[in-house]
Amino acid sequence: MSLTRRDFARTSAITGAGVALAGSVGALATAPNALASTETDNTQESADIHGGVGYGPLVPDPKGILALPAGFTYRVITYSGKTKLESGEFTPSNHDGTAAFAGPRGTTLLVNNHELKGPRANWTYPVPLTEGLVYDPAASGGCTVVEVRPDGRVAEWVGIAGTSTNCAGGSTPWGTWLTCEENSDKAGVNGMTKDHGYVFEVDPGDRRANQSPKPLKFFGRYDHEAVVIDPKRGHAYLTEDASNPNGLFFRWTPPQGFEYGRGTFRTLADDAGVLQAPKCYDSGGTFVDDLSRATRIGTVYGVDWVDVPDRDARTVAVRKQFGAGEITRARKLEGMWWGDGGTYIVSSYARAESPAQHDGQVWFYDPKRRTLTLKVLLGVNPDPSVDGAFDGPDNITVSPYGGLVLAEDGEGISHLFGATDSGRTYPIARNDLNVGTEEEPEYSEFAGVTFSPDGKTLYANIQDPGILVAITGPWKRQKR
Repeated sequence: MSLTRRDFARTSAITGAGVALAGSVGALATAPNALASTETDNTQESADIHGGVGYGPLVPDPKGILALPAGFTYRVITYSGKTKLESGEFTPSNHDGTAAFAGPRGTTLLVNNHELKGPRANWTYPVPLTEGLVYDPAASGGCTVVEVRPDGRVAEWVGIAGTSTNCAGGSTPWGTWLTCEENSDKAGVNGMTKDHGYVFEVDPGDRRANQSPKPLKFFGRYDHEAVVIDPKRGHAYLTEDASNPNGLFFRWTPPQGFEYGRGTFRTLADDAGVLQAPKCYDSGGTFVDDLSRATRIGTVYGVDWVDVPDRDARTVAVRKQFGAGEITRARKLEGMWWGDGGTYIVSSYARAESPAQHDGQVWFYDPKRRTLTLKVLLGVNPDPSVDGAFDGPDNITVSPYGGLVLAEDGEGISHLFGATDSGRTYPIARNDLNVGTEEEPEYSEFAGVTFSPDGKTLYANIQDPGILVAITGPWKRQKR
């Protein structure tokens, strides 16, 4: 049943537009400079003033890789061009989305995306074309499975190969990984031999299940970023990172009677279920064309869902199949994570291509109320080269210690940072690996932020050159 504008206006009058939803994370940041000089100040004095939020200042790394608070340590798990797969090839480069799963005999299994676009010849370390695991032999991307054993030993093997630009992805309630192609080249374009722009399922615990990769075409063909599954209602939610025009946030409804589980996606037809895009409106019933128009933390929009005409985009890209006034868009729709009964959705930044500018939003979609609530609004960072303010959030996870952890993919300095339920932000790590020059330093984005199943280890990726790290230390529940 559609949630009408009148219904939403009446609900807003009762609950009050902008009221935080129960169990959800509060505002993480506000207008330009509001938190840049306070909550993100990396000094002990600042930590004391703000009630001990976070873990204190970051300590520069003598190895030049990862700055962490005192008492924390990191370990390099995989390093492109240095560590090797079981088959003898080097670990592929350009690490991106990651999820952690409990493996047999106390192991942790990580599925690690590799965001490699275009022909294999373009990359020094593409994902190896392991027999039986290849979708398109011309494509360079895919994902690997990394096994971390209790004694510290590490093994790595290919989960899928021959896919393109594998970005954020997402885990499923039944213990598999959905890897997403952030590229929609058709066969014959950029040397590809098959159409791209799909989602594929990878089982970290069953190598046989990954044989003969099958694109899950019912999720649509477009520049995918992330995906989450509603474990109660069965919907899948997906993000698209695209512009001209800005991309979309999608909902997929499974066919009636469908039962989720390992391997069941492969049984569905290419047009199974219904793929839809959102149409948002404010408490007054006014249509909202772009999520960047929200300039206040706590803004709540009602959401209706509009069917996608041609999900496989045979002649027209999915986002271009809608006219003005039909759906709601957003720039740089990136990571998602399921938690608190809904999904957190990142819009990394907005510039001239959007109605209003910002350096990051995180929205919370409540499927029960069919509302989007703005939880994070990062003002435009005036100087990203100066350590302090955060900008360009990308991958996201819900922390077992309360609040969120976000990976920065902005300009200048790159961080992992956390946020409490009441909106206090704090640094967790800084990328100290300069892949530029001394005169023009450059620091790659963080990605793939995820906690181990026991919550003791935070895994994260430095995308360039491709490093997976495990961070441990005196984790604690953060004050609100």
